[in-house]
Amino acid sequence: MQVTEINSDGLRRDFKVVVPASHLDQRMQDKLTQLAGTISLPGFRPGKVPLAIVRKKYSSSVLGEILEAAVNDAIGKAVESSGLRPAAQPKVEITSFAEGTDLEFDLAIEVMPEITLVDFATISLVRDKAIIADAEIDTVLAGVAERNGTTEAVERAAAAGDVVVIDFLGKLNGEPFPGGAAERYSLKLGSNTFIPGFEDQLIGLSAGDTKVIDVTFPEGYGNESLSGQPATFDITVHEVQASKPAEIDDELAKAVGMESLDALKEAIRAEVGRDLTTASRLKVKRALLDALAASHDFPVPVSMVESEFEAIWKQLEEGRKAGQVDPADEGKSDDELKAEYRTLSERRVRLGLLLAEVGRVNAVTVSQDDINRAILNEARAYPGQEHLVLQYYQKNKDAIESLRAPVYEEKVVDFILEKASVTDREVAAEDLRREHAEAEGTATDEATSSESGDEEESPKPKKRAPRKKSAE
Repeated sequence: MQVTEINSDGLRRDFKVVVPASHLDQRMQDKLTQLAGTISLPGFRPGKVPLAIVRKKYSSSVLGEILEAAVNDAIGKAVESSGLRPAAQPKVEITSFAEGTDLEFDLAIEVMPEITLVDFATISLVRDKAIIADAEIDTVLAGVAERNGTTEAVERAAAAGDVVVIDFLGKLNGEPFPGGAAERYSLKLGSNTFIPGFEDQLIGLSAGDTKVIDVTFPEGYGNESLSGQPATFDITVHEVQASKPAEIDDELAKAVGMESLDALKEAIRAEVGRDLTTASRLKVKRALLDALAASHDFPVPVSMVESEFEAIWKQLEEGRKAGQVDPADEGKSDDELKAEYRTLSERRVRLGLLLAEVGRVNAVTVSQDDINRAILNEARAYPGQEHLVLQYYQKNKDAIESLRAPVYEEKVVDFILEKASVTDREVAAEDLRREHAEAEGTATDEATSSESGDEEESPKPKKRAPRKKSAE
């Protein structure tokens, strides 16, 4: 086998490969001999079929396997002899082949770039340490008291925050539509659980009042027959209830599973602290990635950029179909968006290769303990359902493996942060949250989601998570 490098351009290496016909014939002979010892044909004892008959019957089907093995051998030889690190599956183009002749083909390999790492000690970062004010704990406690409070009927007009007990009947073009009715439904005004405009029109109504309200179902609503449609709802108010928060005391603490009010306050402070630590971590990580991107400039494999771009573009198109458009993308042509997202794709690939190189050079590994901690963190994100999350990972090895890459990335980031110059800075909790929300795209970008699976086709909106254009 002759493998000759014929071109080297950036990260691309081109080879001309010639596999002698004698080499292919010998492989064919070996394979058919092996096959003859195992097959059975009518008129012959098992393993005693003449080689000529085996060749006539099976040579065409074996040929593909022989050619594939020859190509793989050539790739291995090219990679080993040149010390290459392929970035993607090599491309093969057969230029000449006929039975009994040499096999000739072109081999194109895109390789990983050479990356020179900067001295991480030259990177200066600021890490925010949020100050949790007592007033913030009091605010969270007030929310706990509100959620665990009671309601009582009042003889007055409904106001924001009240619960109204209503009958409603939804109509399109004057005709009721399936699932658009309910009786004695308790709705908290201001909860935003119904479509925009519905709850606002109930403010000011009193027990015994009736009203017809006009609404429009949002575009992209779960029921396509209602999406974007104007509708009316006949409303009958049975009762107006005012919320009465629970007393903030030891009894409230016990009602939510804590031993005392002090224990509840400490638990709240710890949870708030964890959330703020996460926000701080994400902020300093973004700053680190920006610094790394600014201090490293190397070519990236086109195939990897294309793969990343295709994934992003597919996500964008799926979002469009669901009526979810990033506000930053509105009004832009596809050509403009493709240019932006290709730039983003290149940045992501470069940072991914950079972090992988840091991990490789410094022998960063992911242990089973790391994976176990990641699973526990995932479980904590679903209070009350932790056991279900744990069971899911216990039964799904692919899901466990999906945690490995992000865990590895975080360990590499930690490694770099230990080497970098990081200065801690005290900030107000609200300032850190605001900056975090702005960076994440905020959580106010809403579309559709029904709160419960078998709810009536009432004016409940569905929500979508914001799509982020970060480079992480």
